[in-house]
Amino acid sequence: MAGPRVVTDSSCDLPADLVAELDIEIVPLTIRFGGEELVDRRDLSPKEFWSRCATSPVLPETAAPSAGAFEQAYRRGAEAGADGVVCITISSQLSATGQAAQMAAKSVQGEIPVRTVDSLSVTMGLGMTVAAAARMAAEGRGIDEVAEAAEALVPRTHVYGALDTLENLKKGGRVGGASALIGSMLSIKPIIEVRNGVVEPESRQRTRTRALRYLADKVRTEGELENLAVMHGDAPDLDEFIGMLEPLFPRERMIVGDIGAVIGAHAGPRVIGVAYQVAG
Repeated sequence: MAGPRVVTDSSCDLPADLVAELDIEIVPLTIRFGGEELVDRRDLSPKEFWSRCATSPVLPETAAPSAGAFEQAYRRGAEAGADGVVCITISSQLSATGQAAQMAAKSVQGEIPVRTVDSLSVTMGLGMTVAAAARMAAEGRGIDEVAEAAEALVPRTHVYGALDTLENLKKGGRVGGASALIGSMLSIKPIIEVRNGVVEPESRQRTRTRALRYLADKVRTEGELENLAVMHGDAPDLDEFIGMLEPLFPRERMIVGDIGAVIGAHAGPRVIGVAYQVAG
């Protein structure tokens, strides 16, 4: 292949067919259910993950890839004829994945040039940036141009999600116990936002339907968008949410994907969200 290879991690939640089409290399995180360790997207598909969550007595945990796993990905790029690698990873505020990617880049110095980009995002916020970079690489752009374009997308990328339950965040220590209890008592559906690389509470909606409308209104008020994606964790109302967005962004240009184990372990079942990039 000519040009750089784009590498990312499995928290990107990109659909497998798009990954194959754009020749993206995905380095997987690992998921633990008690003493059992599984490789994300290889040993455990999103559907298998959500099915397992429904019956598992323990909350799943996630672990970042090793630097060695990124080294192997970079070397595979070199063997395939890439003249460089652009590696875009989950927010450094949420995972040690980016640190492993940077360590690996130092290990392959002299073999293949690597540029690492901290997306400061998660799930499809990361995924859209990766897809945009891969399209540029396919057009024959150079490693610096692709990396700089990915970096330029970071502040223009927004991710919002509607949680259906606070149990996973509560058990995972991501919110205080009292906050989770209040949410449960009032049947509140929290809206979360990725802000400066960190997951923050954004608002609270009274019902699931109101939560979905609130997310659609976020998109409506942003003006011109370059990219938009919808992601969900086995959500039964996915089509309803897409219907709310169709008047705002062409359906054929939306990326729709399953939230996998990495983000799903914290967000919980039936989470649904939207990620978009405002025009530069």
